[in-house]
Amino acid sequence: MNEGVTNGIVAVLMAVVGVAIVAVIVSKNAQTPSVLTAAGTAFGGIIGAATAPVTGASSASTLGSALGSTLGSFTTTANG
Repeated sequence: MNEGVTNGIVAVLMAVVGVAIVAVIVSKNAQTPSVLTAAGTAFGGIIGAATAPVTGASSASTLGSALGSTLGSFTTTANG
């Protein structure tokens, strides 16, 4: 395929993804704060697990507690 055609296809797909993201964020049914909190908790758990060998923290407990609270937050949010 021509490079210009490939770039055009990628641009269209990126635009569709962008519109979908905006639609989800501004939707009346969106639970954006819960999603952002869960993502932040998961990211913190990943960082904790990655730094555990240096800090001496238990990587299993750090990642497990982060994932547990993240999944709990999604379950609570989904059930109201």
